[in-house]
Amino acid sequence: MAVALAPGRTAPAHRSTGKGSRRLSPGRIAAWTYLGVIVLVTLFPFYWILRTALSDNYELATDPSSPLPVGFTWGAFERVLGIASTAQAQAQGGSGASLDIALYLRNSLIYATTQTALIVLFSASAAYAFSRLHWRGRNLVFNILIAALMVPSVFTLLPNFVLVKDLGLSDTFGGLILSGALFQAFTLFFLRQFMLGLSDEVEEAAVIDGAGPLRIFFRIILPMSSAPIATVSLLMFVNAWNDYFWPLLITNSQDVQPLTLALGVFKQSSPQAAPDWAGLMAAALIAALPMLLLFVAFGRRIVNSIGFSGLK
Repeated sequence: MAVALAPGRTAPAHRSTGKGSRRLSPGRIAAWTYLGVIVLVTLFPFYWILRTALSDNYELATDPSSPLPVGFTWGAFERVLGIASTAQAQAQGGSGASLDIALYLRNSLIYATTQTALIVLFSASAAYAFSRLHWRGRNLVFNILIAALMVPSVFTLLPNFVLVKDLGLSDTFGGLILSGALFQAFTLFFLRQFMLGLSDEVEEAAVIDGAGPLRIFFRIILPMSSAPIATVSLLMFVNAWNDYFWPLLITNSQDVQPLTLALGVFKQSSPQAAPDWAGLMAAALIAALPMLLLFVAFGRRIVNSIGFSGLK
């Protein structure tokens, strides 16, 4: 049916909603420029590590400020992976020291994975008790535990070292893992805040059906908390993977030492005046690669779960 317009009136013009109608205001330009600078500053160290790892260690000293690899070679990665012989390594400026990177990667994987699993299990259990169960003194005990966030971690290193040594667990995976696996204040707080926002309806229905606290925790609460659990798991895994000082105190054997300690030993094993910077950067890049892949795979989940969004 045709629509008649009153005399002197015209049909309203449709506003364009396309992207081309957005005007580049000075504020928008400044914001994108700022974000671009932040991205460049963040990514530049990774590029410099890659540039150094692809350089010849002897020629690197001749032009240390070059933005491109100096004397491009894969020799640093060959030295770190144990492919190059001692003569080849020394010819490229390496120390000739061997680095069993597969062994150290295995140790780091065992350390980080086991500790992360224990931290998440114990923290989720405690978070469930502090958020969904009602018992006298709950808030007081929680506040006391959260006060641990104000205690610098360096203060607990010596007591933990003495305890692990007295238990006979020094230079073992048990001593390496258990010191930080039983309690993490941040993880407890993070998961508790999320569980406080979960709906009570499903839990009440489970209680009516005869489910107990343990069944509710493992069958209902944990699946509903999968997003924040994935977030804290990734954060704890990265923290354990990059840990250096505690493994340095508690381990002496290569069968237990993680990759972070191996990089320090590799740096000090050079008989020349200067360390094998190219080999060290190649080893650091290999050590950082699993973390980069994890962030690429789960980065969006971390951002989405920070908002503590419960069931709608």
